[in-house]
Amino acid sequence: MKQKVSVYALIRHDNKTLLLKRAQGNEAVIGKFELPGGVLPTTHGPYGAITDYVHQQLSTEPTTVQLYDVRAYTSVYDSQVQRVDIVYLVALSTVARLKLSPRHNHYVWQQLQELQQNDVTESTHNLLNIDTFEKQPEELGNEGANLVVEKSTKKAIIYCDGGSRGNPGPSASGFVILDQQEQLIEEGGAYLGITTNNQAEYHAVRLALEAALKHDIKEIQFRLDSMLVVNQMNGMYKIKSRDLWPIHERIKELIHHFKHVRFTHVRREFNKEADAMVNKILDEHA
Repeated sequence: MKQKVSVYALIRHDNKTLLLKRAQGNEAVIGKFELPGGVLPTTHGPYGAITDYVHQQLSTEPTTVQLYDVRAYTSVYDSQVQRVDIVYLVALSTVARLKLSPRHNHYVWQQLQELQQNDVTESTHNLLNIDTFEKQPEELGNEGANLVVEKSTKKAIIYCDGGSRGNPGPSASGFVILDQQEQLIEEGGAYLGITTNNQAEYHAVRLALEAALKHDIKEIQFRLDSMLVVNQMNGMYKIKSRDLWPIHERIKELIHHFKHVRFTHVRREFNKEADAMVNKILDEHA
């Protein structure tokens, strides 16, 4: 079996994803939307390739590039080809007036639930899980609408953050819970009084898990900008501070209520919503 490796950029702005409409290529892709990127050239590594693709296809520079996901699947167009797609979270220096290369003739900032499977290329369909919303609730009737909501809330993405102005000092925690299409399920947080930054980060995870229990969520992917919390929750680092032990035990109790909970690290610029929630709460109690 042959293998085809491609790299793609996941670029988000105001809870929308950047998609480009293909103007060149074979019949299977012309007129369909896709993420910026393309086949990995033999002259570049994945990181260098996606940086070049963003520059070539959007005429702007990426300010941040972080590995997001890797998917492998058999192409529906050729059963003898295994596709491997490497996806990077990318932040741009500017999102205004993007100038496209001849490869694409149009771009949109789109909410994922507005897309259908036939709108996008095969790779984009696999990377963004478009098939979950292939049919809209109004097309299925009341019973179908309930099924779609159930699907969208089985898995969730949770962004968490905590902050302390003084460390220790006035502290707050914030969280944002999204479904698989990155639509808001719930956001919230709490003022904690005088604590440390690490305590605030842990309380954010606790608050998010307690909120997630109210929804039909079975699997959670946490995205935090605290490498310490991520590594400690994944068992890579021991928790030495006794002040964190009670919070950590409560989090472990809550995790047992879910089928699967995973902790991943993202850079701060990809955790802006949770960070904004923390600062909003702290400002209110200033």
